[in-house]
Amino acid sequence: MHELAFPLLVGLIFIALAFDFLNGLHDAANSIATVVATRLLGPVQAVLFAAAFNFAAYFLTIAFPALHAVADTIGKGLIDKDLVTPAVIFGALGGAMFWNVVTWLKGIPSSSSHALVGGMIGSGVAHAGTGAIQWFGLNKTLLAIVLSPLLGMILAMLIMLLSSWGLRNYSASQAERGFRALHLLSSAAYSLSHGLNDAQKTMGIITVLLYSTGYLTGDFQVPHWVAISCYVAIAAGTMTGGWKIIETMGSRITKLSQHQGFSSSLGGSIVLFSASALGIPVSTTHTITGAIIGAGTAKRASAVRWDVARTVVTAWIITIPASAAVGALFYGVTTLF
Repeated sequence: MHELAFPLLVGLIFIALAFDFLNGLHDAANSIATVVATRLLGPVQAVLFAAAFNFAAYFLTIAFPALHAVADTIGKGLIDKDLVTPAVIFGALGGAMFWNVVTWLKGIPSSSSHALVGGMIGSGVAHAGTGAIQWFGLNKTLLAIVLSPLLGMILAMLIMLLSSWGLRNYSASQAERGFRALHLLSSAAYSLSHGLNDAQKTMGIITVLLYSTGYLTGDFQVPHWVAISCYVAIAAGTMTGGWKIIETMGSRITKLSQHQGFSSSLGGSIVLFSASALGIPVSTTHTITGAIIGAGTAKRASAVRWDVARTVVTAWIITIPASAAVGALFYGVTTLF
């Protein structure tokens, strides 16, 4: 157990919730890019819609407590929880927040989730060496970097093809009108799954902080007040929006129809709900980007702006090592004091 004055504990929790807020702001595009791009909802309506369903994930976890498995992976599945110190937490949050701000200002849809994973790994290794890494948790997270956008793309393509076949006897205008309502429902499902997976990452950070400082005893479980605080923070961040990223996600990768928006959101939400059930902290950004590319490709491959897609993929590749390096640097700063 590591002693930490209560005011410093409160300060670190505040920083963690600030990251959660930034996560919601940075990842607002994940939930609303398709409904804004297709003009199904106005920008203000869309962020309020997404924020409401981000927070609604809290009530889903009350009904199904097992869906909090992602918090366990972040809290004790990446770095040995008995080796985590408040300085490690500070380094992890510093690395993640720095990378989020940089990519947000540039309008690059990188992953807040993997920025936090990278920050945690970099800070933990700087503190205790590679022996602190929990390889099972890290490996499944790294595997999800590849699988989540790939599965999102495949599912979106399949949904596009199956729904096109199912509505083959309707005119294009009739089908597009029908997809407006379906798109709204699938976007709600995606916002719900986004809040469910992403808010838990901050829950895991706060819970392991409480555990390492002796403020949490007994089983490693997320306290109720931590859960509701994280859902409130991510919903508030989503309401703020990240308009540059929304533009990239919703219109620069491919021009979307209501049909494509429905297919993207539904395919992405299936991936995220499945990952949450398995305790895998996947990237909501990677998932919906893959799904949007899949929906665009199902129409025609030339509909996708592959140069923009390549820029996004490059950001994915460098997120974990970049945030790990910055996380180690922030941890190093704490040792000076």
